[in-house]
Amino acid sequence: MSLIKEFKEFALKGNMIDLAVAVVIGGAFGKVVSAVVADLIMPIVGALLPGGAWRTYTATPLKLQVGDFLGAVIDFVIVALVLFVVVVKVMGALKKPDAAAPPPATKQCPECLETIPKAAKRCRACTAMVAA
Repeated sequence: MSLIKEFKEFALKGNMIDLAVAVVIGGAFGKVVSAVVADLIMPIVGALLPGGAWRTYTATPLKLQVGDFLGAVIDFVIVALVLFVVVVKVMGALKKPDAAAPPPATKQCPECLETIPKAAKRCRACTAMVAA
């Protein structure tokens, strides 16, 4: 099989197209969540913390940017929380429940606990009579 033909089969698989769509939508969703964090939530956090320029705080003569690091940690926690609420809770609630599972096709013998077909009247292992 030629390389071009193999690549064409690979690229046109349903899973590959689904993955491409998921990446594009995920990127767009990431921009929305980042905008919510930067434009709505972080100004509130900045107003609650003493001194509005807390992200520029540095420590030691080495200029360790502690404020920037803490800001990144807070951003991550907020983004993770928003994703959890939207993806896990809201989208999970919108999923249709699976159809009821069919009844089992087997049962257990009350004497020897061997698995036997549901319609069996006698256990094949211990030959005990089994109620239908």
